[in-house]
Amino acid sequence: MDGSAAGTPAGGGDTVTTDVPARLDRLPWSRWHWMIVVGLGTVWILDGLEVTTVGNIAGRIAEDGSGLSVTAAQITGIAAALYVAGACSGALFFGWLTDRHGRKKLFMITLAVYLGATAMTALSFQPWWFFTFRFLTGFGIGGEYAAINSAIDELIPSRFRGRVDLIINGSYWLGAIGGSLLSIVMLNTNIFPKNVGWRLTFALGVVLGLVIMLVRRHVPESPRWQFIHGHGDEAEELVGSVEEEIEREKHRTLPPPKTKITIHQRAGIGFGIIARTVFTRYPRRAVLSLALFVGQAFLYNAITFGFGNILTTFFDVSTGKTGYYFAVIAAGNFLGPLLLGKLFDTVGRRIMISSTYLLSGLLLFGTAWLFDRGSLDATTMTACWCAVLFFASAGASSAYLTVSEIFPMETRAMAIAFFYAVGTAAGGISGPLVFADLTKSGVVGDTVTAFVIGASLMCAGGLVAAFLAVRAEGRSLEDIATPLSQAAPPDEPVSATTRA
Repeated sequence: MDGSAAGTPAGGGDTVTTDVPARLDRLPWSRWHWMIVVGLGTVWILDGLEVTTVGNIAGRIAEDGSGLSVTAAQITGIAAALYVAGACSGALFFGWLTDRHGRKKLFMITLAVYLGATAMTALSFQPWWFFTFRFLTGFGIGGEYAAINSAIDELIPSRFRGRVDLIINGSYWLGAIGGSLLSIVMLNTNIFPKNVGWRLTFALGVVLGLVIMLVRRHVPESPRWQFIHGHGDEAEELVGSVEEEIEREKHRTLPPPKTKITIHQRAGIGFGIIARTVFTRYPRRAVLSLALFVGQAFLYNAITFGFGNILTTFFDVSTGKTGYYFAVIAAGNFLGPLLLGKLFDTVGRRIMISSTYLLSGLLLFGTAWLFDRGSLDATTMTACWCAVLFFASAGASSAYLTVSEIFPMETRAMAIAFFYAVGTAAGGISGPLVFADLTKSGVVGDTVTAFVIGASLMCAGGLVAAFLAVRAEGRSLEDIATPLSQAAPPDEPVSATTRA
């Protein structure tokens, strides 16, 4: 059965009745929420910077005199696949720790892993070293996805959750713009030698990560995680301080919360319970999650890693100029979630998720047809990709939103990690490897085949969403998927936390 029925909790902790979720959801937007967005959301800028940088500098690192004996195909193929494999592994490893030990501890640790691995990448002297630390960089980024998405959804009020989540995930493309423009400067041999510029590009990613870490220190633990895991007093104190801060900022008293929830506190959830919850209680939601992640993962990990090669192979764009084209594409990607995000909260999840996936897939089919006919040059190809990715970016961001809100609180980070890992492994590891072979052949038909595969998977994801997407707009997380620890339905008003 696919629904929100409460499970029988495994005992061990106190039974607590709390109104913390309702108090968080009824908060108006405030400076405190902006701090959450900046402290947590900026990680996607780092990921965009990483992926785009490698794609744009692949040609330069492969040139003689770069300091590394690798080919462009190895960078966009093997290194890209290892980065994604690391992200999948990191998501699963840190996702389990996030559900068990809290959001805050893990989103500090995962950022530290990313910073260390990126710094080591800049010092690469042999291919094995470069490949190893690309894997470890992905390992940190994958952990970020699980810890950050779960924390954001648990801290943002329900009526803003869709647009905020989409815009934060879409900020990946701000990093992509930065990576594209940065590569133009760093690959200019009149400014930096061949063996220095690409290293400085990675080093600047470390600097940005350190700035984010300073802001992130002030982001609190999720009160929803706290009251389930035996820290009810801390959750109550945190939410109370936030309410006082917002009342001072808005110069008005907040309305009383309308619902409460009673839960059995517990230390952690085993893998067996998580698996049974996701696949036995919510099988339709599991199919939806896999379809969305596989479609967007192949499209983005395959195409993004290889776009520079397409420009240089088929349109004779120099390696030092690809950044300009990619910056334009990245801007289109960011505008999608920015302009369409609000519609996910107003028009609704089902219509918007299915339509963005289907539109991007159909536009990609059209792009493949024009490319096959020889009707495109570098500029018009870029324009086509802007149109495709305007919708695809909003759809891809909604995949993370969907998985982070449709499964119970106790399994949230692990569910994000699992579906990200499986979907990304299917489309993100095989995608770069297949796409590198198709684009390096220099045969138009091979690249068209890659486009058609990506378009087909996006359309398939859109059709699945049309039938299975959950209407989660404006609903509390506890209403969308009842916590496994819930002991009684949240059906009567309450004004303060009480112990049963």
